[in-house]
Amino acid sequence: MELRTRYAVGAVALFAVTTLVAVSGAVSGTGVRSDVKAALLWIILLFAALSGLSRAFVREEEAGTADALRLAAPATAVYAGKWLFNTALVLVVEAVSVPLFLLALPPETVNFRLLIGVLLLGGLGLSGAATFVAALIAQASAGKSALFFIVAFPVLMPLLLLATQATVGVFDAVPAHHARAVGDLGVLAAYAVVMTAAALMLFGYVWHE
Repeated sequence: MELRTRYAVGAVALFAVTTLVAVSGAVSGTGVRSDVKAALLWIILLFAALSGLSRAFVREEEAGTADALRLAAPATAVYAGKWLFNTALVLVVEAVSVPLFLLALPPETVNFRLLIGVLLLGGLGLSGAATFVAALIAQASAGKSALFFIVAFPVLMPLLLLATQATVGVFDAVPAHHARAVGDLGVLAAYAVVMTAAALMLFGYVWHE
């Protein structure tokens, strides 16, 4: 288990760093606007995180231990455990990717307190939604990875747009953009709460199906 966890974290972090290097090399020195930088940051974070989150429940199904887990623990405990691990994974991705991104593509200004809030709330929403989607596709007979991205995309699109818009305010010196970013934090928090609560209520039906 420890080895598997280290492998998952290492693979996701490597994906994030590789993507960041490719993106920064392509746009470096081209005068990238703050809104474009915000979009690039969240695209990198989203796909890096999803590359690890997609297999949250697949391992148990492939190893044949899912049935034993269903008998040994209540559904809410299983979801909570997976959600905690996935949240930690997302936070690791952010901790690795964001400092490197700020060094490679430095914005004109950074509101670090606001940035931490956006990353934390965005990460909570991402892990809550992705954990539930991973449970939905875990028992698919084939094409689990492709199916995960197809199902997760419309669910996570509002989060991606909100987080990107909030990050524009983080990277921009315009006071109005800062004020809008603060408002976006409330919406991100609501998204995280609603998605996690809905997943907790519905997970039992999916898990025991």
